[in-house]
Amino acid sequence: MPEQDLLARYLHTREQSTRACQPLLIEDYGLQAEAFTSPPKWHLAHTSWFFETFLLVPFLAGYRTPNAQYQMLFNSYYNGVGQQYARPQRGLLSRPTLEEVSAYRAHVDSAMTSLLEESGHPQRHEIIARSRLGIEHEQQHQELFYTDLKYSLFANPLYPAYLDSPGQSAPAKPHQAGSGGFQWREFAGGLVEVGTATKGTGDPGFAFDNEGPAHSVYLNPYALADRLVTNAEYQAFIADGGYLRPEFWLADGWAILQERQWRQPLYWLERDGRPLQFTLRGLQPRDPDQPLCHLSGYEADAYASWAGARLPTEFEWEAAARVQPESAPDFDPAKLHPSPAAGENPLLQLYGDCWQWTGSAYRPYPGFRAGEGAIGEYNGKFMANQWVLRGGSCVSQQGHVRCTYRNFFYPHDRWQFSGLRLARDL
Repeated sequence: MPEQDLLARYLHTREQSTRACQPLLIEDYGLQAEAFTSPPKWHLAHTSWFFETFLLVPFLAGYRTPNAQYQMLFNSYYNGVGQQYARPQRGLLSRPTLEEVSAYRAHVDSAMTSLLEESGHPQRHEIIARSRLGIEHEQQHQELFYTDLKYSLFANPLYPAYLDSPGQSAPAKPHQAGSGGFQWREFAGGLVEVGTATKGTGDPGFAFDNEGPAHSVYLNPYALADRLVTNAEYQAFIADGGYLRPEFWLADGWAILQERQWRQPLYWLERDGRPLQFTLRGLQPRDPDQPLCHLSGYEADAYASWAGARLPTEFEWEAAARVQPESAPDFDPAKLHPSPAAGENPLLQLYGDCWQWTGSAYRPYPGFRAGEGAIGEYNGKFMANQWVLRGGSCVSQQGHVRCTYRNFFYPHDRWQFSGLRLARDL
């Protein structure tokens, strides 16, 4: 990003967050159905807190916060800058009001404009680097806004819609599947380079610190399915007793299944014998050709075992994605749901439909070093007990769908737009 475009990009990103909230009612801003979700109002405040804490306080002379208690209320997990308000109780924050949070955003935006226009600042390089990270951070929260809101709306038995359903449109040209429902694409493996050499936020390009350093890995020959698993294909797994047969499940996954009584993916419903799914447009007929979505890593792994396949490693996915035609779509705020496979690329639905579970643990790359200070807590301290997902989803922001991007969640998590692509050994 050229330095002269930084302020415009900052303001555009901030406006995107407020625009995403336009369909909300005032009652929606405090919704928090579970501890792992956050209310829309909290997302608006926390992203402002990030710029205030890591840019305005250290670098803008004379800056004053509108409320010193915001430092604690909207701190997510940064132990190096003080205490945090308990995450499970964010929905209890009826105060500050939405009006006060909006005023806080405006206050931060005015101060950030002053800071970014101060071209002669002695810490200009660090200001640019942190501003870019802050923009990317807010875009991550824009994605979380949709995933959290969907989960919280689903807790309401009225199944309210975030957006009204659009009129009927012509379907996309379907992908011509092979005789087995999909085709296997083979890859020779060998020694491949993965990760990025971009050095965090200071390079001309952008990458999060967990995407590097670039390094080599050896892959045995393997194959990937040319598209994501569909609703219809997963329904066959359910019909064959997939949720009742422990031989397909990892031990931890089977224990979670028994504890939570999972019998189908999150957001699947039946009414009067009709298969439905909850979406951000409310209840919709379940399209058998749409990619399966909102699946835990344990469910993805069990399906792959049932299908006589496995999950890809994150490096198999990345190596295959690197040699595919550029196909990363722009974020469409009217879409908000994955689409059936369509097109002519060898690997379809790599980006922009569902995050794809891999069988890889989320661990640091060789030579990884977390940044200094509290800002170094961004990724590194979460590198335990989670699995890597690749590819981006229909609610991922532009620029967050690239072949080196590493998303990570616990294998029992299902509220993200997560699906799966099968792999096998050759």
